[in-house]
Amino acid sequence: MVNSLLSKLKESLLSILPITAIVLILGLWVTPVPAENLISFGICCVIMWIGIGLFTLGADISMSPMGQHMGSYLGKTNKVWLIILCAFILGFIITIAEPDLSVLAGQVPQINSYVFIVGVSVGVGIFFMVSILRILFKLSYSVITAISYAIIFLLVIFIDQGIIPLAFDAGSVTTGAISVPFMVSLGVGLASVRGTGSKEDSFGLVGLASVGPVLSAIILMWVMGVTDAAADASEAMTFSQAFATCFLDALIVILPIAVLFGIFQIFALKLPRKQILKIVMGIFYSYIGIVLFLVAVNVGFLPVGKMIGEQLASGLSEWFIPICFVIGFCMAMVEPAVHVLCKQIAEITNGMIKRKTILLCITFGVAVALALCAVRVLTHISILWILVPAYALVILLSFFVPKLFVGIAFDAGGVATGTMATTFAMPLIIGAVSATGGSLLLDAFGTLALCVVAPILIVFIFGVIYRIGEKRVKSSAEDVKGSVIIEYD
Repeated sequence: MVNSLLSKLKESLLSILPITAIVLILGLWVTPVPAENLISFGICCVIMWIGIGLFTLGADISMSPMGQHMGSYLGKTNKVWLIILCAFILGFIITIAEPDLSVLAGQVPQINSYVFIVGVSVGVGIFFMVSILRILFKLSYSVITAISYAIIFLLVIFIDQGIIPLAFDAGSVTTGAISVPFMVSLGVGLASVRGTGSKEDSFGLVGLASVGPVLSAIILMWVMGVTDAAADASEAMTFSQAFATCFLDALIVILPIAVLFGIFQIFALKLPRKQILKIVMGIFYSYIGIVLFLVAVNVGFLPVGKMIGEQLASGLSEWFIPICFVIGFCMAMVEPAVHVLCKQIAEITNGMIKRKTILLCITFGVAVALALCAVRVLTHISILWILVPAYALVILLSFFVPKLFVGIAFDAGGVATGTMATTFAMPLIIGAVSATGGSLLLDAFGTLALCVVAPILIVFIFGVIYRIGEKRVKSSAEDVKGSVIIEYD
């Protein structure tokens, strides 16, 4: 356990070091930040380092085993209705426990945070159910995603344009450190028992589940009558305020999943006591990690990110775009979930798709996406001018690339919006929009959505190149096979 904790602390340290260095460089020499804010930020970096380490350790020893045990049990029942029902409940509950969603909900105007979280979680539950049905009945991933996004963009015609960026951001933050290992483990456990496992089924579960919250967020905000709002750089919490609030918030998000597993254990799983104690300890680690994570976000990362964004957009606008490109590249390069996915891709494809190749696709995609966010802040162009053609091209390419690449691409987009994207990149853009007098809904939200679609598109382009190369190799092999070899004595 000690070695595992040290390993997770090393991962979390690598995750936050680049952003810490960038903030200190900008805050000390480029966009001066008050000393008390920089000190608070430094303390919060340490708190977040420990929090992410404990949280990911807890997710590894609790969420993944829980998902796999539940998936295996459901697969053995042979009752499709029970599998579907449990998929919805599990998708709903694990999304409520996602800390990145809590961070985004706290920045949404005009809607209570808990109402927003519940509404988004319903969407994940429904589409996680669809993801499981896809595995069970071997449905086409490309067709399902094409229909889903066609419905989303059809709704764009009838709703307030300011809703769209926030809705896509809601879909971006639902694939995090709790939901990803839990969903993937449950899907693998289910597929292995049902005999449907394949390379194609190993990917795409997370990507498809993230479509649901986009639809549910659109419907929720449409019904609630959410309208445009000016960006507001709100004041930071004190440490005492943050701890008092976050202890309760973390308990609310972690308790449902613990209760659900308890019900499964009592009536179905009946795991040995030793395994249960390990899972309970993992849930406790996750709870403490979420508390520390939320405290660090509210006290240090959100206010400093907004301050730097304000100063970059107002006084150094010519450097704003390239700085955002560098920040985006660093964010994705050190995101643990990105490395986990790249390693998984390399292993499942037996090294045919190199880990470094996929890593470069994702990091370059996120860098371009954050640079486009800076362009949106300075020019106020509608995000629809980017999202509509991007997703149209994505859906089109999904029918031409190898099937394996479809799931890989959507999962790549899902893991690209990690901790740093939510806690620093988003506040950075909000601060910049505040300085330029832009719209919070139209110009600031949508940052995470672009960080999702750009890696998807780049992985698809790589998939097209991969298919062309594969055909050339196959053609060359057939030419060699069909040629006549003459030997001379």
